Order: sequence, then structure tokens, then C-alpha cells
Amino acid sequence: MKNKLRIYRAMHDLTQEELATRLGVTRQTIIAIEKGKYCPSLELAFKIARFFKARVDDIFIPEESEAQ
Repeated sequence: MKNKLRIYRAMHDLTQEELATRLGVTRQTIIAIEKGKYCPSLELAFKIARFFKARVDDIFIPEESEAQ
């Protein structure tokens, strides 16, 4: 799944470590999500969206094959 997490993090001037701490996850989790190697749980996706005051689908973009 593609995402704009890195963009949202940069817009809020946060490091991966700072965002991870605020969300209660590890820095490695943030790195993996940003690289598209890990799809967060629905709970974590909503937590991220709430943190940035955005919608889940503004941050996470499903691939075309996933949307079917």
C-alpha cells in the first residue's frame, strides 16, 4: 500500500523517532510503513490519521489490485 506518511511527517517537522514515540510504536514501524514494506493495522492507520487531523484515505492509498 502506498502512503504519504513521510510527507505528513515532514509537514509537521517530525522525525521518525518523534512520530513513533507519539504514536506508541517503534521507529522501525514508521520506517517500514513509509517504505511500503508494512501495512499498518486498521487501528494504527486511524491513530495516524487522527494524529495528523486527516482522513485515512488521505494518507494511505491502496494499490489498484488491492482495491478490487
